[in-house]
Amino acid sequence: MTMLYELIEVSAERVAEATALQRGSTKWSYDRLCQSMNGVASGLANLGLGRQDRVGIYLPKLLESVAACFGAARAGGTFVPLNPLLKPAQVGHIIRDSSLRILITSPERLGDLTGELADCPSVRTVVLVGTGSVPSPLPHIESLGWAEAFPETPVTPKTIHRVIDTDVAAILYTSGSTGRPKGVVLSHRNMVTGAVSVSTYLENNADDRLLAALPLSFDYGFSQLTTAFRVGARVVLIDHLFARDVINAVQREEITGLAAVPPLWIQLADLAWPTSITDHLRYITNSGGRMPRATLDKLRNALPRTKPYLMYGLTEAFRATYLPPSEVDRRPDSMGKAIPNTEVMVVRPDGSPCAPNEPGELVQRGSLVALGYWNDAAKTGERFKPVPGQPNELPIKEMAVWSGDTVRMDEDGYLYFVGRRDEMIKTSGYRVSPTEVEEVVYASGLVSDAVAVAAPHPGLGEGIVLVASPPDHTDRVDRQAATNPPTEALLNYCRARFPSYMVPQRIEWLESLPRNPNGKFDRPMLARQYRGVFGDSA
Repeated sequence: MTMLYELIEVSAERVAEATALQRGSTKWSYDRLCQSMNGVASGLANLGLGRQDRVGIYLPKLLESVAACFGAARAGGTFVPLNPLLKPAQVGHIIRDSSLRILITSPERLGDLTGELADCPSVRTVVLVGTGSVPSPLPHIESLGWAEAFPETPVTPKTIHRVIDTDVAAILYTSGSTGRPKGVVLSHRNMVTGAVSVSTYLENNADDRLLAALPLSFDYGFSQLTTAFRVGARVVLIDHLFARDVINAVQREEITGLAAVPPLWIQLADLAWPTSITDHLRYITNSGGRMPRATLDKLRNALPRTKPYLMYGLTEAFRATYLPPSEVDRRPDSMGKAIPNTEVMVVRPDGSPCAPNEPGELVQRGSLVALGYWNDAAKTGERFKPVPGQPNELPIKEMAVWSGDTVRMDEDGYLYFVGRRDEMIKTSGYRVSPTEVEEVVYASGLVSDAVAVAAPHPGLGEGIVLVASPPDHTDRVDRQAATNPPTEALLNYCRARFPSYMVPQRIEWLESLPRNPNGKFDRPMLARQYRGVFGDSA
């Protein structure tokens, strides 16, 4: 298997009647999923999809969402999964940045996006999933229903583009340090290599049932699909409201593999797990931040026969390291070693290798390394650079991803996380740009100055602390705001414009914000000052 869609095609040939996808009581076999994927591919071709044109999927975790992603890749296009938690303005930015050609969404979500789509001339077709009332279409956009656009007929090779493994398959958007989400460009090779590597060390097999509790727009969430499809396993899709919903689904569907991020694991660890779950839950995995030791201990006590896999990864390179369960007792704070078919190095600023236990930057090389950031050559050049130590005589240099994360490697080759060099805030498993938060806060008119910083949080990994000064005291209203800062009004403004994970957990008011000698806000000073506002994070 070298192409992303072949993960489904090969399993459909081997285990055609086995269940591939399930949501609630609805199940699709591998044969049914393959037919739907091919129907999407044919439909997109008939809609005039060009080679590597972008197809956006803005939906909850539906069976159609999965068929749309793989069908777009099958047609030679590029799928762009949009987190369903994003607000219309954020979705609009991604649509414009990626120049989406086709958008697949629901009637309800289309209604919310009408204002944004008026400023998105690249979108020519919207395909709607569901039976809600359809808003009046915009003049430049054709609106079709799912069944009308994607009849499930066999793929005719002449109607779709030829695809090779280095072609772009997907763009996954993550927040950028410039304040705008940036798209990580992934090839078929990137995604298939990741599926093979992860399913190898997790020892996935056709009897596995994986619960997809994370967003499919998140590389860690999407990998539940690829690792399962590679071996003919089942994926159960769930959009949960409460942590208890996850445990209930694990028990009801006899889930064998569960992936989550630290904030969710913290919630799950504090709940009672039915004793029967450990009979079938073969493993759990953690990525998106360090799992607190106390949380890990609670989970292991509740699930004594379940293997914990502690992992570290970047969207820019899918996954980098994992700690084998056999090492958890000896090295519970370790990120582990490199996953199969990748190399992880710890280097100094000049690219020379660090000595054992010397902190340095984590650099990853191999076929999991992404193709760069979409539409952003400058940021790509900062993060994607030649692999250190290559011969100068080599005319074409291999590129690696320089993570920006500081780690150390012990004498046995095990890695330990030290900290991040950039200003990104890692909260609830997401990377949040301080600048993006600040831009919206400034637009509220409720502050004069604002800086968003991270502080350790016992439930979220890091919490967002917004440090702000009240509006200038130019009239009675502003003088009143200085005495009684508009905390709740500002939070409500953020809640209306951000997904919940981007809303500050705390707002601190200062008469004026400290600046460094260059006149910039002193972010490191503020981060140190408010580091303990959420209490003990261990």
